[in-house]
Amino acid sequence: MKNFDIIFKNGKTVTENGVEECDIAIADGKICEIGKINAEATVIEDVSNLLVLPGGIDAHVHIDQPSGPDVEMADNFQSATKSAAAGGNTTVLPFAMQEKGQSLRECVENYHKKANGNLFVDTSFHLIISDPSPQVLGQELPALARDGYTSFKVFMTYDDLVLNDEELLKVFEVAKNEKTLVMVHAEGYDAIRFLTKKLEDEGKLAPYYHGLSRPQIVEREATHRAISHAQIVDIPIVIVHVSGEEALSQIKWAKDRGIKIFSETCPQYICLTEDDMKGLNMDFEGAKYVCSPPPRDLESQQAIWDGLIDGTFDIFSSDHCPFRFKDSKGKDRPGARTSFKWVPNGIPGVETRLPILFSEGVSKNKISLERFVELTSTNPAKMYGLYPQKGSIKVGSDADITIWDPNKRNKIQQTNLSHGSDYTPYEGLDITGWPIQTWLRGNKIYDQNKFIVNKNLGKYISRDFCML
Repeated sequence: MKNFDIIFKNGKTVTENGVEECDIAIADGKICEIGKINAEATVIEDVSNLLVLPGGIDAHVHIDQPSGPDVEMADNFQSATKSAAAGGNTTVLPFAMQEKGQSLRECVENYHKKANGNLFVDTSFHLIISDPSPQVLGQELPALARDGYTSFKVFMTYDDLVLNDEELLKVFEVAKNEKTLVMVHAEGYDAIRFLTKKLEDEGKLAPYYHGLSRPQIVEREATHRAISHAQIVDIPIVIVHVSGEEALSQIKWAKDRGIKIFSETCPQYICLTEDDMKGLNMDFEGAKYVCSPPPRDLESQQAIWDGLIDGTFDIFSSDHCPFRFKDSKGKDRPGARTSFKWVPNGIPGVETRLPILFSEGVSKNKISLERFVELTSTNPAKMYGLYPQKGSIKVGSDADITIWDPNKRNKIQQTNLSHGSDYTPYEGLDITGWPIQTWLRGNKIYDQNKFIVNKNLGKYISRDFCML
């Protein structure tokens, strides 16, 4: 009789074939058998009445990233990946952000130093290209792509990150040659600067006006421009953190014409609205919700749900970008109370991403369990070159597994979260369905609100190319 390390018994499991009532056997960190298993194991886990899902893959998180001379992110790799594990994730993909004038290779090495030995879950880096110099485009980026850094991000806004159209096209050309995937933050830089100055001249300075400085039309225009550039070069791209109907309409336009455009959305666009940025009375409390693109309105929320339901969206990520609220190096940085433009853009969310989508989507019968897994694990794995090692419960894959209680009721509260921020924008949100165990490569790392391991078991994963 075979002897395994672990057998999960009697679970309701999402596999490549759909939802199955089956057992799962694990040995040496890998899934070995799926079905009705009569064998011995060191550990038998009875998961009757529970769901057995592939570990979540959050493909868009910002960790310990430079954010300005007087600003610090709230999470380092230790706290961010611990928070990820508590939220049912087994892999996260943060960004190694190149600063102006910096060697891209040096940037990557610096991020490895930050991450090394500080990972509760597995990780792999996207690259952020802010300075596409001839050396970066001709040497460093191609070499890094061949070393397994097979995705990178470009920005169409922010003073220290924006690329002009010619630079975008040059980066896209490298991506085509190296078969890498480009993620695009699509908001129009010049339009935002124009609107920001207009609002400031009118004395409209509270955090709420952040949203008015970057309306949907700014996102729509940039999305269409990014798609047009992708057509010119003939490459697929990912439009990230899509916030509403107008940008989504451009993505649908492209997909209807056979243009290979991927799209991502996030929890803030199904749970928050622009009214949250008003705070208690147009006060600084609204800074807690400042992110880019900003939350929109209820009609936009419905448009996002339509895209999640009909398949327009390929992945659902958190865009975890945490700052402390009551901190002069966080949201309350110097100048932030004098104008919305100085408020650091970003909100925490890596720990709450999966429970929010499960509760709002699966528990409320908007999306199926299979679609939930596709959006949060399988598609991210395929899009970013981790499949079939990650993202699926199938023989030969890593034993990255999350056990869910679909009936567990919980309320999101800052006091129960593990991230480094001092608040959650989702405070008080009622949740039905919660991840109660997280297993990384056959190791139980989180169980019923407690961390099981005393040492970090996460590893850095080199990636292949897009498989979607």
